[in-house]
Amino acid sequence: MHILLVEDDDRVAAALRPALHRHGMTTTRLARGRGVIDHLRGVDVVLLDLGLPDIDGVDVCREIRGVSEIPVIVVSARGEVDDRILGLHSGADDYLVKPYDIGELVARVHAVYRRRGRAGGTPGSGAAGTVVVDDLRIDLDRHTVTVDGRDVALTRKEFQVLALLASVKGAVCPRSRIVAEVWGRSWPGANRTLDVHVATLRTKLGRAELVQTVRGIGYRLDRPEPRSPDQG
Repeated sequence: MHILLVEDDDRVAAALRPALHRHGMTTTRLARGRGVIDHLRGVDVVLLDLGLPDIDGVDVCREIRGVSEIPVIVVSARGEVDDRILGLHSGADDYLVKPYDIGELVARVHAVYRRRGRAGGTPGSGAAGTVVVDDLRIDLDRHTVTVDGRDVALTRKEFQVLALLASVKGAVCPRSRIVAEVWGRSWPGANRTLDVHVATLRTKLGRAELVQTVRGIGYRLDRPEPRSPDQG
């Protein structure tokens, strides 16, 4: 996911960009509002400060919305109700007041991305069809899972985690994205909750090697390594 960060404060940008990168996102940073619409190509979500030095962020948001449906999250120190209302009325999809928790910001980024229908194939986006990985078969229409022809009963959350991992076709899915997509929010114990669901999922599937941990990032769904002849 590529983020356009429109933020004039160098210290804020210097702290935020590495944090977003750790959550699997790439960023482009602009320190001014003028010309933002010339940088929208390839952008998935815009993080927009309102207190820009050359043009009010509200006007920037209106300009963006005049040419694009790219999700916009206002990230501003202006926390009054009237400011939030104005930001949302200008076309912003969400509004987060500084200072904020990075986990909450990441969850909101994924939430607006999902609502705009840009994350094709993820839970809630209307994905359909069947995904087959080795002897694992995931029916996204019927919400059913079989392993080697055996039905596997999953909870709703377990199925959503599995379907999301399947939708990215072997790519690594960051923890923050899984939490945001499946639970819709982040909280202090979110990673532990996800780990428990993944552990249970592995047990139920009986194919622990299919759901791989990518240390420090998240999980991926992949085919198991082929066995050598002497392994039977």
